[in-house]
Amino acid sequence: MSNVQVAVVTGSNKGIGLAIVRALCKEFPGDVYLTSRDPGRGQAAVTQLQQEGLRPLFHQLDIDDLQSIRALRDFLKEKYGGLNVLVNNAGIAFKVHDTTPFAVQAEVTLKTNFFATRNVCTELLPLVKPYGRVVNVSSMVSISALKGCSQELQQKFRSDTITEDELVQLMAKFVEDTKKGVHDKEGWPNTAYGVSKIGVTVLSRIQARLLNEQRRGDHILLNACCPGWVRTDMAGPKATKSPEEGAETPVYLALLPSSADAPHGQFVSDKTVKPW
Repeated sequence: MSNVQVAVVTGSNKGIGLAIVRALCKEFPGDVYLTSRDPGRGQAAVTQLQQEGLRPLFHQLDIDDLQSIRALRDFLKEKYGGLNVLVNNAGIAFKVHDTTPFAVQAEVTLKTNFFATRNVCTELLPLVKPYGRVVNVSSMVSISALKGCSQELQQKFRSDTITEDELVQLMAKFVEDTKKGVHDKEGWPNTAYGVSKIGVTVLSRIQARLLNEQRRGDHILLNACCPGWVRTDMAGPKATKSPEEGAETPVYLALLPSSADAPHGQFVSDKTVKPW
């Protein structure tokens, strides 16, 4: 088993994920894994970074596939005895003018951005070693979407005692409400992506609380963050930030020094804690 530190970035063959891997290869004192659903695209991205003089490693990961997540888990456990840095970056978004029915967009978006991200956390968080860092890439859209929720939903999502099971039920309810065509009436905003990222931000708050309760002495810091509006396939060419600029906050959180005890359980944008 290797004593080398290890970092994993999900969904990192392009865009912000690739920029995060590039930065970690320069700054993280250990092995950095670029992961991708498609091995061909992942290897191509690794080759690209190698040509820049960097040394990322590759592991296949499709966060929508539980077996794929567990294969990565078992690999990390066997080779490294755990994990030091996890950046949950993988996510999807429908384009603004996409004509796919809203209920389908809701189901597909929540499946990956919330439920699959949660599965990664369920399998990999127990592997995180003392002084580990976990970064869940959310979005400022989660804040605007939260403001678009009914007062009742806002109270639930801002609660300091909401459980993971309660959050899962709420996310599932959103999908069901869209299928029934009643999501407006039930107090939901008209953004599947926004609701999925509410889920990621609230999940991060819950996970941080559980780490405090169960592993306080391990000094693990876990946060959600917004990379900003970044020029990627997802956000389009008009966005204000380069992928490298988008990677700055996730990388800052991934590399918080071992002496740091904050931020933890926060929503961070431009390296600054934002009120939830």
